[in-house]
Amino acid sequence: MQSVKTECFLDSNVLLYAASGKIDAPRKHGIAYELVLQSQFAVTGQTLAEFCNVARRKGLLPDSEIEGWLHFLGELPFVPVDQSYVLGGFEAAKRYRLKYYDAALLAAAERLGAAIFYTEDLSHGQLYGTVRAVNPFL
Repeated sequence: MQSVKTECFLDSNVLLYAASGKIDAPRKHGIAYELVLQSQFAVTGQTLAEFCNVARRKGLLPDSEIEGWLHFLGELPFVPVDQSYVLGGFEAAKRYRLKYYDAALLAAAERLGAAIFYTEDLSHGQLYGTVRAVNPFL
């Protein structure tokens, strides 16, 4: 894991809108794309896996573009999926009564000092420890 602090984390759904939502969801695409361009954000191995899986399964992007995004995202502050990551997600899931995968991303955001987790999947404005969930599309 990099020791770099970051201002926010972006969920895979936000990244998918940035990468592929121009036609199907132009408003969300614009918001998500600006977040990618303007934010100092971080991701996890989980984020990359979810991005790749959904983009391929739904045919949102050609493989060459998916690969380009994976290389780009892999250069950001990054939390790998390791034992510490899984245990942190497990503890956060129990503490906040969340689905494990959402909790793991929150725990990773906290680990890198991110104040905001941009996602559609959690309660907008809710504070989880030191990380606030924000739905950028509201």
